[in-house]
Amino acid sequence: MTRPPILPPHPDEPPRRRRLIGILRNNFIAGVVVIAPIGLTVWLIWTLVGWIDGWVLPFVPNRFNPEQYIGINLRGVGVIFFILFTFLVGASAKGFVGRSLLRMGESLVARMPVVRSVYSGLKQIAETVFAQSETSFDQACLIEYPRKGLWALAFISTSAKGEVARRLPGGEDIVTVFLPTTPNPTSGFLLFLPRSEVTVLDMSVEDAAKLVISAGLVTPPDHLRPGSVDASALHTGTAGR
Repeated sequence: MTRPPILPPHPDEPPRRRRLIGILRNNFIAGVVVIAPIGLTVWLIWTLVGWIDGWVLPFVPNRFNPEQYIGINLRGVGVIFFILFTFLVGASAKGFVGRSLLRMGESLVARMPVVRSVYSGLKQIAETVFAQSETSFDQACLIEYPRKGLWALAFISTSAKGEVARRLPGGEDIVTVFLPTTPNPTSGFLLFLPRSEVTVLDMSVEDAAKLVISAGLVTPPDHLRPGSVDASALHTGTAGR
């Protein structure tokens, strides 16, 4: 009895299998790209809300806690109490009695050697971050750092004032620049540079922060503001045409 001949594999079978594996891999990567930011955002919000609830709810009397009436732990109740409490404290601080109590408390803290340094630093940071004033970052820029020929992304905070501006030589307008680190922009270096050595960018502070946090992977769109001059146009002699 003769065996049937063994047919060789079809030549199109391996390429089809590779194409199928490539399609599945690309679809999986696309799904991760879509799901990962959403999942991480939801997880961070959920974790932050739970942390605030765990910190605030122990100070809330039981008669005001909805869990005592419905028997279900509603996540976010502590956040609502925290927002209401912060609103009441802010409204009270604007009144005469609130300002008097605040001055008394600050004078008491000023007598404590270590606590006063921590309190004053945290207060200045909070006022800088939340107050709508000229001390907020409003421009992104490029500076040559740490040497000539190497460019770093930084933020202009304000013009140098006081003793710093008075003691710096040259008599030129000095700006205060914050140079963030990657990928953690909350740490960095405070630099004082002549305004002529600072290249102001058209991108917003938010887009520049994304560029720093992503280590250059997220590049903002290039939008040339009206009245601004492109460096390439200066070199080619086409600026203003």
